[in-house]
Amino acid sequence: MEKEEKKEKKFSRKALLKSWGIFRYLKKDRWLFLAGLLLLVVSGLLVIVITALLGRLVNPSGDNTLPGGQMTEMIQNFVPINPSWGDTGLTLTVLVVILIIQGIFSFLRVYIFAFVTENAMYDLRRDAFNTIIRMPMQFFNERRVGDLSSRLSADISTIQETLTITLAEFIRQTVIIIVGIGWLVSYSYKLTLVMLLTLPVMIIAIALFGRFIKKLGKETQDKVAESGVIVNESLTGIVNVKSFSNEIFEAVRFAASIKSIRKVALKGAIWRGVFGTFIIIFLFGALGLVMGVGAYLRDTGELPGGVLSQFIFITGLVAGSIGGLAAQMGSINRSLGVIENVMEILDQKTEDISLEKLPDTKKINGNITFKNVNFRYPSRQDVEVLGGVNFEVKSGQTVALVGSSGSGKSTIAALIQRFYDPTSGTILFDEKNAFDYTLQELRSQMAYVPQEVILFGGTIKENIAYGKPEATDDEIKNAAAKANALGFIESFPDGFNTVVGERGIQLSGGQRQRIAIARAVLRNPTVLLLDEATSALDSESEQLVQSALDNLMLGRTSLVIAHRLSTIRNADLIVVLEKGKVVESGTHQELISKDNGIYKRLSEIQYHIDSENP
Repeated sequence: MEKEEKKEKKFSRKALLKSWGIFRYLKKDRWLFLAGLLLLVVSGLLVIVITALLGRLVNPSGDNTLPGGQMTEMIQNFVPINPSWGDTGLTLTVLVVILIIQGIFSFLRVYIFAFVTENAMYDLRRDAFNTIIRMPMQFFNERRVGDLSSRLSADISTIQETLTITLAEFIRQTVIIIVGIGWLVSYSYKLTLVMLLTLPVMIIAIALFGRFIKKLGKETQDKVAESGVIVNESLTGIVNVKSFSNEIFEAVRFAASIKSIRKVALKGAIWRGVFGTFIIIFLFGALGLVMGVGAYLRDTGELPGGVLSQFIFITGLVAGSIGGLAAQMGSINRSLGVIENVMEILDQKTEDISLEKLPDTKKINGNITFKNVNFRYPSRQDVEVLGGVNFEVKSGQTVALVGSSGSGKSTIAALIQRFYDPTSGTILFDEKNAFDYTLQELRSQMAYVPQEVILFGGTIKENIAYGKPEATDDEIKNAAAKANALGFIESFPDGFNTVVGERGIQLSGGQRQRIAIARAVLRNPTVLLLDEATSALDSESEQLVQSALDNLMLGRTSLVIAHRLSTIRNADLIVVLEKGKVVESGTHQELISKDNGIYKRLSEIQYHIDSENP
């Protein structure tokens, strides 16, 4: 079984510089964002003050000097504190006031960060989608749809979490660590040094140890999943297992799989035991050492009375923040890779397509000329797909492209729509180079009906209206009638409001084809491109669809990719392709009369196939 893993980009200077571009989305709310950062810093400072006050409650110092410097003095000036309340009363009063202030600041900070980030994510999602939707076809040929969907959903959600939570926590914990250590030094630099040499080191070691054990747990789950695949494959293909008498083979394969589960699980159990021992001995040992040294300094008079409990409380806060900072660094590192991926999408060169209101277009008559067109796909430069192709389609004509699979028929249709541009040679529309028109001017006057129609998951009405979003109900109904689709649509209980399901799964192949034709009718194109839509249908559906296509082609320049030659006998011109070159062209009668002609040979082969399979 092939195991696919998503590689995580590692931290690099390039990734950091690339990711820095994400902050341009915060620019319009930058002052509000800075206000949120200020509230975040103040909130971090207040956490330290609150922690010190909690430590004071545990072991009062016996004086009226509260921790927190000028802040607590300010509170004493504004809040009527009666000295008769005693040390505990004073501490509790200041603590309640600071908690209220902290609550207000925390709410404001959370709301501001959410407000700024949601605005930024709206702009980012919009820009990312607008960029992707305007990318050239080659871009989609090289990327999976699932990966692009992930960029718009999971990756941007990760960025949102980073800006809203991870970054805020990183700054808050950094403030707590820096100010907290400074606060501890003001109590006793000796005890602070002992703390920094023991407890933070243990916290970081525990964090790294925890990640290692988590990795082992994931490895166990992966092994369990692999064994589940073996069970699923064996039972699903039980006929093959028994037909080939491979019960022993499957039993041995499953035994080997569950043996690897046991091996990894036991390894994980050993390291979990070591981890537990490590915590008990070293973490509590480090904490005990700090408390022991602190008690000694208190007894010798180097540490003021009543301060040790405050020191221990703030030490716990600082140590926890150091451990949390390691986790936040890991999250930020992962986020940098995600941000880099999204920014790479945004930096891609898109097609020159405006997403504003469609501008006035230069009307084309439908004359199309290929002059010595050569083409190689950008991803396959070593393979010549078209070589020196020449032909002309006059306005209103029906031209059929015939040839074996891989001869270049679909490529010609793609070049006409300018999904790609020729490697060399020229494509003319009404005697003007295709580059003299914008992509929107050309594509807005074309309609494409593929062999395999993929509908959107909405209603029949929405799918037909995709050809002309502003169409009225009467226009949609008339288009359906011309496409021979009105009968089956009105037979549904919900009529035009019938939901077709994902990719149109609720409809038959013939019904989907007629919906696609109705969409093309509504668009009223000058140029019609048909990847013959009847080859995979039953006889009754084929007749209905072919009749709709004949109606659609009237008066339009039509290019038909022909799979069944019987459907193109009335074409004005038939172009026969072989290995990317035009080898024959003419009407059906002209080509069928050529001795040893390729078209004649293809017609004879298809005639025999049809006669053997009536």
